[in-house]
Amino acid sequence: MTEKFQTLRDNAAMRWTALLLLALAMFCAYIFMDILSPIKDLMQTHRGWDSSAFGTMQGSETFLNVFVFFLIFAGIILDKMGVRFTAVLSGVVMLVGGLIKYYAIHENFGGSGAELWFNENLNYIPLFEELGVSPFYRGMPASAKVAGIGFMIFGCGAEMAGITVSRGIVKWFKGRETALAMGSEMALARLGVATCMIFSPYFAKLGEEINVSRSVAFGVVLLCIALIMFVVYFFMDKKLDAQTGEAEEKDDPFKISDIGKILSSLGFWLVALLCVLYYSAIFPFQKYAVNMLQCNLTLNPGTGFWASNSVTIVQYIVMLLVAVCSFASNFIKTNKSMKYGLMGMAVIALVVYCYMGYMRGTAETIFAVFPLLAVAITPILGNYVDHKGKAASMLMIGSILLVICHLTFAFILPMFKGNAAGGTIVAYITILVLGASFSLVPAALWPSVPKLVDEKIIGSAYALIFWIQNIGLWLFPLLIGKVLTSTNPEGALAHELNYTWALVMLACLGIAALLIGIYLKAVDKKKHLGLEEPNIKE
Repeated sequence: MTEKFQTLRDNAAMRWTALLLLALAMFCAYIFMDILSPIKDLMQTHRGWDSSAFGTMQGSETFLNVFVFFLIFAGIILDKMGVRFTAVLSGVVMLVGGLIKYYAIHENFGGSGAELWFNENLNYIPLFEELGVSPFYRGMPASAKVAGIGFMIFGCGAEMAGITVSRGIVKWFKGRETALAMGSEMALARLGVATCMIFSPYFAKLGEEINVSRSVAFGVVLLCIALIMFVVYFFMDKKLDAQTGEAEEKDDPFKISDIGKILSSLGFWLVALLCVLYYSAIFPFQKYAVNMLQCNLTLNPGTGFWASNSVTIVQYIVMLLVAVCSFASNFIKTNKSMKYGLMGMAVIALVVYCYMGYMRGTAETIFAVFPLLAVAITPILGNYVDHKGKAASMLMIGSILLVICHLTFAFILPMFKGNAAGGTIVAYITILVLGASFSLVPAALWPSVPKLVDEKIIGSAYALIFWIQNIGLWLFPLLIGKVLTSTNPEGALAHELNYTWALVMLACLGIAALLIGIYLKAVDKKKHLGLEEPNIKE
């Protein structure tokens, strides 16, 4: 007898296809988000960006979201206009911002009238300067200023996309595998981090002459693909609404009192604070991680095959093999031989990947393992939260691992300076554990939000959490840059910086997140918020 589906949402293949479209779009966005991170040293030598300029530009991504409250407006747009309209809009905004950033970093910008104007202007912005939150400063390279403007616009689109994707997953998976879907989306999206770490330096160094603008061009092409994914999703989502009779636009107008309802929830505030503390210790770190490894590891750059462009492609294929095999093994329930066979292939491929990274002797290929363990275990954790619960407990475990990893980077890794093999092994293990810690948050935190607020205002709830999170994502890239500048000698080379105090600062964020997690679990037990309960009621 053939099973009949009432809507696309009831068809597992179709709802997971919708998820794949959203995840691929975020995969492309994640690549552009960190497109300059693995080439921080090249930006210093080829564009004159020191740590302060680099950190200020990287922090600009969330400036408009925080200080112009764009994320709040994005939540209102999402609640009023629906998922599909907001998804396409976010794709367009990301692409516009990406094109501006590309123009700023392109070699034709140097010596142009635009460079002269930006050198002489935007050195003082009233009010923002007095508050100490100006996105620019006197002496900041003009290319960094314009790149910052483009990154601000991109950041508006990226964060709008983030809340839209979360809302879209809730729409397609509510009452089903919500945590598994969110965890899977983030696992795939975070492969963008590894892709960025491998291919951004690849394109910058392609050919006989280094050209950092090629890396950004690669990211812009992917933003075009992200927009296409959102357009395809638009038509799928429209067909779903036609089947269900649901209206994309809400009949009830948005009211300021809706935000009041959200802000009056203690559970919401604890989740939001935990989010900003945890993510502030991860995303800003990603922007400096490659340079941190360059400063703390003894790297022996490979020669011959290991220095060729072809090894980059081979290593990326091996990385995809790790991701595909480990991810697919989570969805095989009955055939245990196939399940363990895929897991075994993933482990072997991971070892091969790590060996290739060691032989290449480049920090970016070492840090690229960051999301691989997360890809493997995020679906497991999401499935566990769906059927067993314990979301608050997972958040606490993630915070503990976060603290351990940053302290290892700060104090243990430098002890292996001079020992190429030992330092690389310590770096690989720590990065993989940090990635595992990172996977605990999307699997546990984001599916908990619908339990804390009314469904009608869930878009605004996600927007408020993302806005609070963006405060940290704006502040800490800037702070890391300033800490590096103040704790290192003036004129220090890009590969000779001391990262100890910057890493200690990030570890303190993890400690604060752990304390919030402990309190959140106590509040959940007292007020029965349901955070420790499964999403799927058996």
